[in-house]
Amino acid sequence: MHDPSTPPHTPPTGAQPTDLYWAAPTAAGPVTGAVAVPGSKSQTNRALLLAALSGGDCTVAGVPATRDSALMIGALRSLGVPVLVDGELITIGAHDGFRGDTQVDTGLAGTVMRFVPPAAALAAGPVRFDGDPRARERPMGPVLDSLRTLGARVETHGDGDALPFTLHGTGGLAGGEVVLDASGSSQFVSGLLLSGAAYDKGLTVIHDGKPVPSLPHIEMTVDMLRAARVDVDDSEPNAWRVPPAPIFARDWVVEPDLSNASVFLAAAAITGGRVTVLGWPAASTQPGVAILGVLEQFGATVAPGPDGVTVTGPDRLTGVDVDLHDVGELAPTIAALAALADGPSQLRGIAHLRGHETDRLAALATELTALGGDATETPDGLAIRPRPLRGRADRPWGAYADHRMATAGALIGLVVPGVAVDDIGCTDKTIPDFPGRWAALLSGRAGS
Repeated sequence: MHDPSTPPHTPPTGAQPTDLYWAAPTAAGPVTGAVAVPGSKSQTNRALLLAALSGGDCTVAGVPATRDSALMIGALRSLGVPVLVDGELITIGAHDGFRGDTQVDTGLAGTVMRFVPPAAALAAGPVRFDGDPRARERPMGPVLDSLRTLGARVETHGDGDALPFTLHGTGGLAGGEVVLDASGSSQFVSGLLLSGAAYDKGLTVIHDGKPVPSLPHIEMTVDMLRAARVDVDDSEPNAWRVPPAPIFARDWVVEPDLSNASVFLAAAAITGGRVTVLGWPAASTQPGVAILGVLEQFGATVAPGPDGVTVTGPDRLTGVDVDLHDVGELAPTIAALAALADGPSQLRGIAHLRGHETDRLAALATELTALGGDATETPDGLAIRPRPLRGRADRPWGAYADHRMATAGALIGLVVPGVAVDDIGCTDKTIPDFPGRWAALLSGRAGS
């Protein structure tokens, strides 16, 4: 565990010009409004890759103009896939397969660094992968070891099995069975499954380790594969089998991103307001749907309706004890709520967040403590106890290049004057123009 007195990736500190940072706006009263959020990055990058693996001549609608989406589009283009971007409509043109002798920029997108290599193993020629500096710290071993087992040649260029590396493709992959430990990320399983049907022998993935985090993300992968007419046998726990078969070229429509929507709904809970997220699906495999139940535990009221879902905040937030193992992406939002609650909270089951865009547990404990809060790491999560918070002129809230850390700072700033976020621009990873959307909601202009 990390000592919160020492930031895991130190944000700017000391006397700095305030115009370097984004001053998180403080709500003048209860936040009320309706919000349309961008499409799901998880669904988007799965749909784009499946469209490319199918051979193309299909579309993906509702694609958000985010960095993660742009990185996936860039990766596909690097592999020789024709991609036409027309606003939120992406057309994947017909092609004869992936080309090698190229390089892929993964940025800080887990879905690119873990989903694209199993597909790039089908290319003819070498494909070099690299990304942002923090991306080189994220675990890749289970993916690269699995690809070696399946017949790929992988050359690493740094310390251990991490970025940067080169896949030496031969135009196909034998496939077969792999046994891996996916307790660090469900993306290890999803990334292999998405390309498994294109391997000569298909693919069997067997997880052997601690429970897989974020299982709903694997369920999303399985559902989308079946929608592309790929047979997936997941009848046995911790095992997934995909026979060799063509991937159907179909058109996709992406749902609103429910994890991103959670930030706007949390604004209602924190301020005792009322916020509607437009277009909330009646049923979804997105893990972000779980935010509704957690908000109810904090004391908020949740009301589905014909236009979406509406959250009404309580007079005060009560503390919660929640296991977020399957929905760890919601932890920064929930930690912000917990820091403003009247009672103590325990966030459990999220030790794997230490390997996300940043060590989110250490980052949250550090930043909440810096504002006067009482947040400590536990072996698998965070313990947060209520204390008065205050903004600091000498130190911004550190985003650590992590979009969810940045939005957590925005939530705290709703009721704590003087909070500034050092890198609000990193929210472009998943929410285009987050500052503009946030300001519109607080001013009552959202949804107009």
